[in-house]
Amino acid sequence: MTITKNIVVTLDYQVYNSQGDLIDPGESPLVYLHGGYDNLFIPVEQELEGKNIGDTLRVAMSAEEAFGPYREELVVTESLSDLPDDLEIGMEIEGYLESAEDDVIIYRVVQIDTDTAIMDANHPLAGKDIVFEATVTAIRAASKKEIAAKHFIPLWSAS
Repeated sequence: MTITKNIVVTLDYQVYNSQGDLIDPGESPLVYLHGGYDNLFIPVEQELEGKNIGDTLRVAMSAEEAFGPYREELVVTESLSDLPDDLEIGMEIEGYLESAEDDVIIYRVVQIDTDTAIMDANHPLAGKDIVFEATVTAIRAASKKEIAAKHFIPLWSAS
């Protein structure tokens, strides 16, 4: 069996920045449904097409191909009086963009000052070129339920 549409793929992976520094050691395997379901970076999925168990890949991606450009409009400054008392750097808080108040966005607290906090909804790797390296460790046909859901369904949620 090779990797084609509607195959569940398991990868051992690592992610590096463009200077070769390890930025994600891939402590848990990555499992996804292959076939254009937006579950994986497009260049990586394209490189995986036709691969088998044991095959490896190395894909360098621009920021646009990976986590997208860094967007200044996703950085906001809020008054501490409008935020939880136990606020800490690194904490994640749900919020909304003024232009799309129906869509929830997750902000990460990046700085706390005397009266304000700076929060950033960009992915931590937004604006950065990355290198994705992986080894295919398992492949199997997806279930009808997984195909209908358009993603891998972990065993603990399959009911």
